[in-house]
Parts: sequence; structure tokens; C-alpha cells
Amino acid sequence: MRFRVGLGYDVHRLAEGEEFWLGGLLIPHEKGTVGHSDADVLLHAISDALLGASGQRDIGYHFPDTNPIYKGADSKLLLKEVGAIVAQAGYRIGNIDATVALQVPKIKPYIAPMQSIIANVLEVEEGAISVKATTTEWLGFEGREEGVSAQAVCLIYKT
Repeated sequence: MRFRVGLGYDVHRLAEGEEFWLGGLLIPHEKGTVGHSDADVLLHAISDALLGASGQRDIGYHFPDTNPIYKGADSKLLLKEVGAIVAQAGYRIGNIDATVALQVPKIKPYIAPMQSIIANVLEVEEGAISVKATTTEWLGFEGREEGVSAQAVCLIYKT
């Protein structure tokens, strides 16, 4: 197959006293994401999309939360490794489209820097990365500010 599509989805709980990493940025907020690594839900969803598209399993397989080396890990470094795994499988990234669902904080001012960070980490053009955000109109765990979720879809192609 010359072209392949992947879909990634991730969820992290929000809690006071935690840092809120999203798209490789530390976002100021009274709550942060809880997880084994830095719990960057956006980078995790993108990683899963890329790994799935290339037939390389998922982020938990490559970076298990049972391995203490990944405790507090910077998800940008994990995403960089995912990019290398995809390349080793003989694929290049065409584009990535991602959506983050959260009620607060508003992340519009951070979207362009996130896209730049993701593009730099994956060594692709910034135009190949799209990040969007939505609220859930106060519905569900995102609306109750209990957590944040992200979905990502990617297109990769054989080199």
C-alpha cells in the first residue's frame, strides 16, 4: 500500500497540582493532566495515529507505563521516536489533523506554537500539521473539567 491512514485517540484526567502539557507546551491552568509521562494528550493521540497507520501497534506498546524510564517523560521525545519508527517502516508523513476537546482553558493562542513544535519534532512542514480545539458545551467529562481528550488522524505514504 502506498498511502495509509491512522487514527489516534487519548484521554487524560485533570487534577489540581499537576502541570498541563498540551502539544508540547506547558499551558498555565489551575489543573493539569495526570499520567505516567507528562500526559500530553495531543502528542499521544498523534503518536497513536502515526503508529497505527504504519502498522507499528500503539504508544503503550512502545512506551509502556510499567517501565519506570518513561515516568514523567517528555512526550515530544516520545513523538520524535515515533517519527523514527514510522520512517524505519518506510513511510513519510503527509499530514496530521488533530482535535482537542476541553472546556477550559481556551487554547486558541497556543495552537500556532503547538503546530510549529509538532512540525519541528516530526521534521515536516508546518502546513502539514493542523490542530483544532472544541468544547463539549459543558457535557461529559471534558465539560465537567474532569479530563481532556484528543483525536488525531494522519496520512502517511511509502517512500
